[in-house]
Amino acid sequence: MDLIDTHQHLIYRAQLGYAWTSGIPALATGDFTTDDYARLTNGKGIVGSLFMETGVDDADYQAEARFVAGLVGTGGMLGQIASCRPETNAGFDAWLEECDGLGVKGLRRILHVVPDELSQTSTFRANLRKIGRKGLPFDLCFLARQLGIAEDLARACDNQIFVLDHCGVPDIAAGAFEAWAAGMTRLAALPHLRVKLSGISAYCAPGNVGVSVLRPWVDHVLATFGPDRMLWGGDWPVVNLGLGLPGWIDATRALTDHLSEAERAAIGTQTARGVYRL
Repeated sequence: MDLIDTHQHLIYRAQLGYAWTSGIPALATGDFTTDDYARLTNGKGIVGSLFMETGVDDADYQAEARFVAGLVGTGGMLGQIASCRPETNAGFDAWLEECDGLGVKGLRRILHVVPDELSQTSTFRANLRKIGRKGLPFDLCFLARQLGIAEDLARACDNQIFVLDHCGVPDIAAGAFEAWAAGMTRLAALPHLRVKLSGISAYCAPGNVGVSVLRPWVDHVLATFGPDRMLWGGDWPVVNLGLGLPGWIDATRALTDHLSEAERAAIGTQTARGVYRL
């Protein structure tokens, strides 16, 4: 099962600010570089990656994309998913135009760290439709309690592909399955929505993470979205809060080993190639 990692974060502290990491000891210090990633994934079947914007300080989000543009095409990096600010018109069109030359394959605005109302404005949705008209997907990063907001946003902008990150961020540690599962079922009814198998090991209780814990959650995503609408992401280095990247790769193969070769290929590489036009 070859894998395209559609969620490769990187941290270069000399170039950019990452204030959000300060309260997370495993991520608060040091860099997480392309060389580190290559060492972790050597021999693990990663056939390409997409850099995913790393939630840098607001002042740095464009600088991050410009910096990463210099890495695209090296070390198997196929492109990047850049950050944007659809909530404001000021500079938005210019940023979309600049992204054309930065190897951008998709865009994201992290929405679980801002007020719920931000994605509900007419400005935000009008700017998302501009992304859709450019043929670019938009990654959705919501908590499980916000899946209804994600549904409303996706229904309002049905001219583009959306990718729901991290299986909708289920609270696995708390066992909060039912409400999350209902929300995922509703989202799966939207044909322009895809889901990313990523991140979820970090949502388990410390010391209680593994294939048996993750399987019911992954099985529900498989049952509702189907393999043809799923794609894979490593979420490194945040995955270090769970299984770590090599462990997550191994768990992914175990969680999908009952699927056909074609179904595993869809999750591993083919859906990503279609969504991000790789």
